[in-house]
Amino acid sequence: MEIKVYNIKGSETGRTVNLEDSIFAIEPNDHAIYLDCKQYLADNRQGTHKAKERSENAHSTRKLKRQKGTGGARSGDLKSPVFVGGGRIFGPKPRDYRFKLNIKLKRLARRSALTYKAQDSALTIVENFSFDAPKTKQMVEVLSNLKLNEKKTLFVLENQNNFVSLSARNIPNVKVVTVSSLNTYDIVDAANIVVCEGGLTEINRVLANK
Repeated sequence: MEIKVYNIKGSETGRTVNLEDSIFAIEPNDHAIYLDCKQYLADNRQGTHKAKERSENAHSTRKLKRQKGTGGARSGDLKSPVFVGGGRIFGPKPRDYRFKLNIKLKRLARRSALTYKAQDSALTIVENFSFDAPKTKQMVEVLSNLKLNEKKTLFVLENQNNFVSLSARNIPNVKVVTVSSLNTYDIVDAANIVVCEGGLTEINRVLANK
């Protein structure tokens, strides 16, 4: 699949690059995308939720009333879960939500997500670029030139570029990642993906069939 290459001014360079069919034109696997996104979200959960059980509640252990003869249900102390302020039954406990996925499935998920973006014409290839200093205004101009002002955009770079990352940091709905940190969730979450030429070469290397 041939696709045009643009510069950051939004103009065509007159060149095209080839999108590998094994990455950008496969039969998408929706379940693989679901599992990879689920793992990404699970990895980001803190898992620090905690509710006090009966034994951890700070209340007197005095029995509130006598066992029999009151005409009501028997009760123990105020730690009982049936009372307001008592312990919680089967409350949440700290836990680790992470789980393992096969690396081949993760590659399949990324290829499937990229295929969807290519099919939807939501993929833009630009020349490798950088800034002389971190300036939000420069990144806003790039978005305007590429007609992506109103869209949730993901920039994919070959290597870490602090000037580009810092320039995009304060712009809502814009995220800059390197190929090594590219994940299925970010691909699916973005309305449009802008990939620099060096990043495309690295994607082809990393996600090629192995």
